[in-house]
Amino acid sequence: MSAAGFAGGVAALARQLRGREVSSVELARQRLAAIAGEGGALGAFLHVDAERTLAEARTADERIARGEAGPITGVPVAHKDIFVTDFARSGLPTTAGSKMLAGYASPFDATVVARLGPGVPGEGPGAGMVTLGKLNCDEFAMGSSNENSAYAPVLNPWDRTRVPGGSSGGSAAAVAAGLVPAATGTDTGGSIRQPASFCGVSGIKPTYGLCSRWGMVAFASSLDQAGPLARSAEDCALLLSAMSGFDARDATSAERPPADLHAAMLAPRAGATAAQPLAGLRIGLPKEFFPAALAADVGSAVRSALAELQKLGARLVDVSLPRTELSIPVYYIIAPAEASSNLSRFDGVRYGHRTNAPADLLELYKKSRSEGFGAEVKRRIMIGTYVLSHGYYDAYYVQAQKLRRMIADDFQAVFKQCELVAGPVAPTVAWKLGAQADDPVKAYLADIFTLPASLAGLPGMSVPAGTGEGGMPVGLQLIGNYFAEGTLLHAAHALQQATDWHLREPKT
Repeated sequence: MSAAGFAGGVAALARQLRGREVSSVELARQRLAAIAGEGGALGAFLHVDAERTLAEARTADERIARGEAGPITGVPVAHKDIFVTDFARSGLPTTAGSKMLAGYASPFDATVVARLGPGVPGEGPGAGMVTLGKLNCDEFAMGSSNENSAYAPVLNPWDRTRVPGGSSGGSAAAVAAGLVPAATGTDTGGSIRQPASFCGVSGIKPTYGLCSRWGMVAFASSLDQAGPLARSAEDCALLLSAMSGFDARDATSAERPPADLHAAMLAPRAGATAAQPLAGLRIGLPKEFFPAALAADVGSAVRSALAELQKLGARLVDVSLPRTELSIPVYYIIAPAEASSNLSRFDGVRYGHRTNAPADLLELYKKSRSEGFGAEVKRRIMIGTYVLSHGYYDAYYVQAQKLRRMIADDFQAVFKQCELVAGPVAPTVAWKLGAQADDPVKAYLADIFTLPASLAGLPGMSVPAGTGEGGMPVGLQLIGNYFAEGTLLHAAHALQQATDWHLREPKT
């Protein structure tokens, strides 16, 4: 295997490890070498501790030798730097892509990190994946391009003059470039699905509450959700199975046991055949997801993917989500409001950046926050503080919450007509670096197709669906009802068994 080859997806590497064709230490060394070379050019990784990674790999090899390995033990993974990692164990700081948290050494692992790696105290051993490092992201997960990182922008491996998408751009770029077979990400308004689309990989945002938020640096607590990015739906299913499950430490965690989503993905549908594994599956096409403003290249790729789903037995149904356009103002009221509240803890007193020699306490607050936060984070804090202020709370925040419920109700009406909803992930392919630097509203508008599912708390997935302008990847978005991840993954897997879009490699 080459250092940047795609033959090493999670499922394939797990089989090779169980068959003793390769060791976890060999895989770790191979990927660390790739990160030191190609990874530096892309800006995908923020923190690496090779010594600790190799120690984890040796432990994984020992588990495999004793016959104690799980389905993905020993496979490399990397985590978006929005998940805290126990510094004493991993040697990896947690920054959330911000100067505010530069050098922060967490005393514990996020639940997602622990479940994929060493395990959660009281729960037993984790999946035993080997952590390669922490991945770059938009500061505090606020952005659609990964240009808002306080450290460096991430470049799209398909075209290094373009953005990889955000905020999980480091995760998507690292997987697309073959630096790591899978990575964790977070999705607040599309931050897994959009970069997965822009970088030609698979990514799933599960139902809100399926994965614990314990140890995830908060942006908007009622929207933030963890999920995996990988080459294929099968790889995503393997990771999501290990990540999911109830966590008593997270008040928003759904009281559901871990689910074997890989088995659910492989389970045949009633009435299905080898030629038509999706027989009887009804997929809704909201007219609002195919507006006149949709880029022609994106529309063509999505339609081609839908045609493939039809060949596999799915039936396409025209539906309507009438409040789709309202999802942008609703999201950009609710999310900044929650960000304003969540980020108030970073004040230069307890932890985080502290300014030098402030004259008084007020100056300590003001200078610490102005120096520690970047422009986009400040913008969203200001918007959120405004909509929560006296005189505006009822006019903006309360009305946005009412509309949020209506958007969720629209989906429930649609799911009476179909099992899945499909459409594009984004209106265009990845744009050029800096193209939207002077007009952040353009980036906000690019979230039009991902925001509705986030506001409703529904699971959504981006599946590679071909290419558009400049040979850039295009993603097909699939949205399911609550806790319908198995149906989502089944449809995506069937599509990937019949096509090779998810196997195509960047030329750069």
